[in-house]
Amino acid sequence: MYRLSARQILIIALISGLFAASGVALFDRISSRFQPAGKAFTENSPAGITDPTVSSDENNNIEIYRAVAPGVVNISSTSYARDFFGFVEPREGSGSGSILDPEGNILTNYHVVEGAQQLLVNLGGQKTYQAKLIGGDPDTDLAVIRLIEKPRGPLTVVSMGDSDKLAVGQKVLAIGNPFGLDRTLTTGVISGLQRPIRARNNRLIEGAIQTDASINPGNSGGPLLDSHGRMIGINSQILSPTGASAGLGFAIPVNIAKRIVPQLVNFGAVRRPKLGISSRNIADLKGQVDIPVQDGVMIWEAIPGGSAANAGLHGLTQTEDGDVELGDIIVSIDGDQVRNADDLARILDKHQLGDTVRVEVVRNGRRMTVPLRLTEAPDVRRVRQRM
Repeated sequence: MYRLSARQILIIALISGLFAASGVALFDRISSRFQPAGKAFTENSPAGITDPTVSSDENNNIEIYRAVAPGVVNISSTSYARDFFGFVEPREGSGSGSILDPEGNILTNYHVVEGAQQLLVNLGGQKTYQAKLIGGDPDTDLAVIRLIEKPRGPLTVVSMGDSDKLAVGQKVLAIGNPFGLDRTLTTGVISGLQRPIRARNNRLIEGAIQTDASINPGNSGGPLLDSHGRMIGINSQILSPTGASAGLGFAIPVNIAKRIVPQLVNFGAVRRPKLGISSRNIADLKGQVDIPVQDGVMIWEAIPGGSAANAGLHGLTQTEDGDVELGDIIVSIDGDQVRNADDLARILDKHQLGDTVRVEVVRNGRRMTVPLRLTEAPDVRRVRQRM
């Protein structure tokens, strides 16, 4: 047996200690890089706000504005496009955002920064700071941008509340930059809950907060706050025949942001399962073709490499005789009825990547159930190039 001297044992112990310390440091660096941003959310009420049950309404408004407004930013976006004559023209937009953490991550609406080639953020005063897009989710109309250069002083972080504990009639405050007017405060109440609204890509956003607090163009992306100064929603849409406030504003619940922001920060997008199809609602096709069911989602095209195509589902096909054969019609997933694309999206949102579900389809008038493993949607552009 080989024997080690005391000196050799000491040297080995020192080397092992160095390797262990280096390993821990490396692990900390990697883990901090991929640390879910949601753990950094501040949920405590901002300092300097008196309990609203013992404070006057006026004083509550003043204290919330003083505490939260420095954390609400004005976002200016610029994109460039060629006109009919080939000249490059800038297209400018503006909106609002809330500072999420000391690192300079800012929550806003996806439609505020969509397609932007330059992002400037104003934190108050004359100076602006460049920012970059970190991640966006058109399905929920939310995005995260980050300051490239931060100011010298500490950033004011907007605290997050709980949008599952709201009541109609509850006081709310909105801070934003309507029509470019810096950090404007408006107040109101929650007028309704669980309102369905649609993102610009027509995806249904369930559970929106309706408020009569005045919201105008430029408020998009700014916080809707409770009387403790915590963000409970992200102001996103108005319903108005004139384009200005008509007392019908809608905010995306903050709990949706809590769920997806960590993915936007870590991956640049929300990694949600998709079937990899283009589709049509059966209700929209009635009267045009003879369909054996009343409700469901017809697969128009199954993208190669997607979940549906990998499971053997198919869209419209042309027979040798030149006739068009209808695509598979999805009528349920794991027993949950699929009446339209909204139902399909809602059911898929309950699942994770890698889950296997049982999809019931109608093919040529006959029902069949197919096991399907959920994956991300394939890159359609790359598929088209291969095809």
